[in-house]
Amino acid sequence: MNSLKNHISNQLFILRNFNKHWEITSNWQLLFPLFGIYGILYSAYKVATLLDIKILFIKIITTLVISFILLRVALFLFKKLEKKWKLTYRWEMIRVFIVFAVTGSSSVFIGRPVLKLIGITKENLQPVLYWILYIVVGFIFYQILLVIFGWLFGQFKFFWDFEKKMIKRMKLGFLINDK
Repeated sequence: MNSLKNHISNQLFILRNFNKHWEITSNWQLLFPLFGIYGILYSAYKVATLLDIKILFIKIITTLVISFILLRVALFLFKKLEKKWKLTYRWEMIRVFIVFAVTGSSSVFIGRPVLKLIGITKENLQPVLYWILYIVVGFIFYQILLVIFGWLFGQFKFFWDFEKKMIKRMKLGFLINDK
């Protein structure tokens, strides 16, 4: 019975430290670290699948190793961007990374159907021109979706400011009325 109490108290200590480090004040905020961990594990699994590993045990080990590497990269980026991005809480950084990931994936999925809708396919256009056009269309939708997903995830101000900076850097500042 004593060992069970010790185990539970250790788990609570770990959870409190985690909450304190990520500045989590409500239970619903724990969703973002969980989604982040899920995203890292899923990405690592997809990379391990691309390696075409047949033996399940080796595929699991490879997925865990890649997950560890991705986690280390993400934590490194958090440290670097924490000073640059003006966010209230650390857990919001995970939310911002999730928005970037969802936006990137969505813009890629939207590009091909949009081109097909206008009648442009790989077969009726020179491949290099098709891919350039595909990237341009994806980039345009990326900008739009970034603000939309930012709003859906409660980070509209961050992503709107991010978009305004990007527009100004592309020398298109005349498109926004920023007073």
